Amino acid sequence: MAKVYIFLADGFEEIEGLTVVDLLRRAGIEISMVSITGKRKVTGAHQIAVEADLLFEDSDYGDADLLVLPGGMPGTLHLMEHEGLDKLLREFYSKKKPLAAICAAPTIFSQKGFLNGIKATCYSGMEDQLTGANVVDLPVVTDRTITTSKGLGTAIDFALSIIKDIKGETEARSIAKQILYKHYK
Repeated sequence: MAKVYIFLADGFEEIEGLTVVDLLRRAGIEISMVSITGKRKVTGAHQIAVEADLLFEDSDYGDADLLVLPGGMPGTLHLMEHEGLDKLLREFYSKKKPLAAICAAPTIFSQKGFLNGIKATCYSGMEDQLTGANVVDLPVVTDRTITTSKGLGTAIDFALSIIKDIKGETEARSIAKQILYKHYK
């Protein structure tokens, strides 16, 4: 079974983070919410408190198949500044293991040099921060091992794309049908 970790910081965009968790769990994909704050309670950008499954320092992530970063402000900045997460993301990238980010969070990948020469998207108005990327105006883009998405309005597409990559098109379509989502391509 695939193992996915999604990293939460105070100020994360709740819909982007929790949609991924919800839909992946519906698809039978093991996903853990990881707090980088040193405490299990993480408060989103709209003051919705979430209890993470574990603290960043409580895992070595050796079993991880995919790392996911939700956007939101100032959550994205907190994710960008976390030294342990920086090291983990760089390790994943160097091993060509899958990474995914939505909204403002793809700028984290850009800042680390991960997007050089690949197609990517992000929150509208932040495209100039995708240094080195071939910026495209699509809801979700996967190029090589990196998936990026535009934002809250594309969170379902983002989650379904991750499901498709892990469990296949049939499972992604099944989840879209279960949640009455008719826009899945």
